[in-house]
Amino acid sequence: MSAESVNPAAVAAIRALVEDWAEAIRAKDVERVMAHHAPDSVSFDLAPPLISTGATPSGVEAWFATWRGRLGYEIRELSVTAGGDAAFCRSLNRLSGTTIEGEKSEIWFRRTVCFRRMAGAWKIVHEHESVPFYMDGSYRAAVDLTP
Repeated sequence: MSAESVNPAAVAAIRALVEDWAEAIRAKDVERVMAHHAPDSVSFDLAPPLISTGATPSGVEAWFATWRGRLGYEIRELSVTAGGDAAFCRSLNRLSGTTIEGEKSEIWFRRTVCFRRMAGAWKIVHEHESVPFYMDGSYRAAVDLTP
């Protein structure tokens, strides 16, 4: 995008939204997480299925229920492009926590999020999370990588 098509105020707003969303994940605050999503948002999450449409509080609640206490959520290398009524960002993210079974978990993954300005507010309309996989014939997820 050219310098003219990037809106610094929109970039700042998206950065603030991403941080608020991440804090909502850390606090396991379902309402705050949901407030950032458009009703018809589409997600390509780490967990199955291949595609999820329409973020639902029950799905987020069920996922949060698999963790003890607060979650760790770190964002690195956040890059934001915003102009007009559309924006996108990409980052490397680390999710960590303790499962209800007591297992400590930590994973780095890639995340891309697309936003649309709707009724004056930026909303998540598409998100994609992924980990690379080893192309050595094992097809194992490369969850041991760190930035």
